[in-house]
Amino acid sequence: MQSPKYIMPHELDDVDIGIVTSLQEDGRKSFRQIARELDISTPTVQARYQRLVNIGLIKSVSPVIDSTNIVDKQKKQIQTCDCHESPDVDLKSGMSVKMKCDLCDGPISDKPHVFKFANFERFFCCNTCKTQYKEKNKGRIESIIEKAKEEN
Repeated sequence: MQSPKYIMPHELDDVDIGIVTSLQEDGRKSFRQIARELDISTPTVQARYQRLVNIGLIKSVSPVIDSTNIVDKQKKQIQTCDCHESPDVDLKSGMSVKMKCDLCDGPISDKPHVFKFANFERFFCCNTCKTQYKEKNKGRIESIIEKAKEEN
């Protein structure tokens, strides 16, 4: 008679919990951002994330739609629900998204001031905010551009 197979459980530690918590806050975070938050190395975050996927704890990283930012131009009203955040928002062609400035968090009118670098886009309410953002993040922007050039 064959003995039943027992699967050894994976005991979560503070690093595992930190990675999951960070992704729950914002699933778009890079492994590097999470590593900085947790004060560990980027390869450690990558390896731990992959293990959490492999053991079945993380099934997917899915978008959470903030329905308060959706405007249906045909109905000229904002689509809302009680929860404000739902993955089941009924998106339709013709709807638009209310945007906030990446520097001052102010509202962006019909034509945002766009700053593109590497594979990123940032959106601003005015040229002043766009210029200030560039100055404030100059070193980081240059580093991202250099890294993108190396990868191509």
